[in-house]
Amino acid sequence: MDYINGIIMMCGINVIAVLGLCILTGFTGMFSFGHAGFMAIGAYTSAIVTAKLGLPFIMGITCGALAAAIASLGIGRLTLRLKGDYFCLATMGFGEAIRLVFNNWKWVGGAIGWPGLGSYTQVWNVLLIAAIAVIVSWNLIGSKHGRNMIAVREEELAAKMTGIDTYKSKMLALVASAILAGIAGALLAHKLTYISPKLFNMVKSTELTIMVIFGGLGSISGSVIGAVLLTWIPEQFRAFSEWRLVFYGLAVVLIMIGRPQGLMGGFELTPAGLKKHFKQRALKLAARKSMREGLIASAGEGDKS
Repeated sequence: MDYINGIIMMCGINVIAVLGLCILTGFTGMFSFGHAGFMAIGAYTSAIVTAKLGLPFIMGITCGALAAAIASLGIGRLTLRLKGDYFCLATMGFGEAIRLVFNNWKWVGGAIGWPGLGSYTQVWNVLLIAAIAVIVSWNLIGSKHGRNMIAVREEELAAKMTGIDTYKSKMLALVASAILAGIAGALLAHKLTYISPKLFNMVKSTELTIMVIFGGLGSISGSVIGAVLLTWIPEQFRAFSEWRLVFYGLAVVLIMIGRPQGLMGGFELTPAGLKKHFKQRALKLAARKSMREGLIASAGEGDKS
């Protein structure tokens, strides 16, 4: 039972972190490979608040989220003017810089890590926070700010011409994603009861990005499904310790080849999303039928002539 609870908690923690990256990458179009850095800030800040200051766990989560948000404001001011790959490289450098800071900070364990943290993360609080994160993300994307983010993703110059403050939209997306990553880091720290800079390297950032792409860019439902599946699949092959990551990689490669738009491809599992999906399918089927009838009619006229 403890093993199953552990998997559920890891799924929930990854869902929270991936939702943040979904807002930034999936809806605003800004690829980041430094999100593990925000998780590290959330994890270490929460650990300091609970272990060093002796404050409640909820304060640890809150302070971890605030610290990640403040860090995102700083990195955003420096990088949000950059375009495309340059922003991606800047966030990658930020993530590695944060890891090296904690790697050399002896007060919080340094490279050895920090053991003996309180085991405050439970299934109920992870699932509760994950549910709140999904609701908040859906409401954000459905709001005016979310529509502005999507406009920035589709065509930033056109968005500027219509009066959208693209810098403000990108900053909001970055801060929101950092807050969720900081919360996920705080939950992870008190789930493992041990943190180390190695937990927040570039591999972790890459895993989060893969989960977003796997589920489908521009889909909150897809991000949740991608996070759950890509957390659950490696665990099912843990008995084949030497091969389990091969199966993980194979699953990712197959979905990218068979369905490049991801599992959901921008589709949401909501009543409105289902209605839109079935309407689009009906239009496609009608178009194919009309095309087929047109070809048959053209062939018949050719035979008569």
